Amino acid sequence: MMLSNNDLQQISEKCISESQIVYQLKSFETGFPFLKIINAASPEQGITIASDAQINELLEIWDAYLKTDASILKFVPASGAASRMFKDLYEFLDADYAEPKKPAEIKFITEIKNFAFYDALNECCLKNNNKTIDDLIENRETKAIVSNLLNSNGLNYGALPKGLLLFHTYNNEKRTSLQEHLVEGGLYASNASNEVNIHFTVSTEHRQLFEKHVNDTLPEYENVLGKKFNISFSEQKPSTDTIAVDEQNQPFRENGKLVFRPGGHGALIENLNDLNADVIFIKNIDNVVPDSLKSQTVKYKKAIAGLLIKLQQKAFENLQLLEKENISISSLHEISLFCEKELNNIHPEINKLNESKLKQYLKSKLNRPIRVCGMVKNTGEPGGGPFLTVNADGTVSTQILESSQIDLSNPIEKAKMMNSTHFNPVDLVCGVKNYKGEKFNLLHYVDNQTGFISSKSKGGKELKALELPGLWNGAMSDWNTIFVEVPIETFNPVKTVNDLLRPEHQK
Repeated sequence: MMLSNNDLQQISEKCISESQIVYQLKSFETGFPFLKIINAASPEQGITIASDAQINELLEIWDAYLKTDASILKFVPASGAASRMFKDLYEFLDADYAEPKKPAEIKFITEIKNFAFYDALNECCLKNNNKTIDDLIENRETKAIVSNLLNSNGLNYGALPKGLLLFHTYNNEKRTSLQEHLVEGGLYASNASNEVNIHFTVSTEHRQLFEKHVNDTLPEYENVLGKKFNISFSEQKPSTDTIAVDEQNQPFRENGKLVFRPGGHGALIENLNDLNADVIFIKNIDNVVPDSLKSQTVKYKKAIAGLLIKLQQKAFENLQLLEKENISISSLHEISLFCEKELNNIHPEINKLNESKLKQYLKSKLNRPIRVCGMVKNTGEPGGGPFLTVNADGTVSTQILESSQIDLSNPIEKAKMMNSTHFNPVDLVCGVKNYKGEKFNLLHYVDNQTGFISSKSKGGKELKALELPGLWNGAMSDWNTIFVEVPIETFNPVKTVNDLLRPEHQK
């Protein structure tokens, strides 16, 4: 398909190459191939279950590492708007009935005093309606309460990002999820200089609000916690936007101009790649708990970080050995076992490789970014999570997959997914430097053959959108990946507003 000069100018302004657009348009036509899975990762193969003694050893390793001059960073994707949290309440506002009927609506109103934002919401109701929340409930004007929560003349929570919403109540304060991340970061990512580095990815429209919130927060938090916080922000790059197409896979235009959409959270590999640190923690903005429950989270964050350091140091030692000309066959065998048993890289025909090719193979697998991922037991319907998959070079490795990457029309493949016992809570710690101390270019380790195509609408017209390989899926496909079971108590996401009423968020 030919692109006009105006199209090319628009593409150039977004710093996207014409070849990228051609590739994206082709992807809409061909779709993305399903990944070939061997089976779901399990405690028998691919998922480590650490004993108490092993956990204690890993905690000691991490605590010792914190005393070095290593740079540590916490990376928090926080750009998404919270509007999906309030889907049930938006439906209530649009409903043809005045009082709550559905369970989610009833729960929200009957337990409204348990939300951390209750006092602020009550003030909005007094300001806009001259009535308290209790008055409005008594007068059967509950939609006014919801309107004050969601709309711009009230708290505007429907348009704000999750990071700026009040999540938890304490005796002397109420905390947003961003503030909880500050406290949590101080408990496991404070370096030898007592500094905590946290990076938030935010949307352009909300950046100033985030910056103000941080500036308002830091003086008191640094004083109370005795830490120095270095907070930075970045936005998803326009160059990672993807072109939208119509139902015939032709470029979708609005007023004659091409329509682009954000490339999904996989685009954040660019933001991650721009950061310079030895160890980077990754955790979603909405997965936080009050202080009374933080001990388990901190314990396992430190443990998986300790495992990262332990494995990384061993990989570095092995890479230095592989540089020697006269490395023994027995050493190559030991390195091969480490590569397979501890880093989950399986070469079905490794015994057929001669010495030269074996060294080359081991170097290529060891000299890569490494991540240790916490995995929780699946308590619901099996879906995306940890799997053993076949790579393009015929080797097998551990990967985090979405269910859309698996051919569910194939009964055999579907059965493998249904056997999965764990899922991915986005609890990662990453090593992004090589054994010489040089930073990896993370963009070299992305599987561009993965991605997602979804149906959307704009201006009442149907369109198809393309999402880049997910940040912890295809964007980290060519990393060394280790899975460790962590307790379900460490996973407390807030997907709906009523999740804030769960006991884990009320303690």
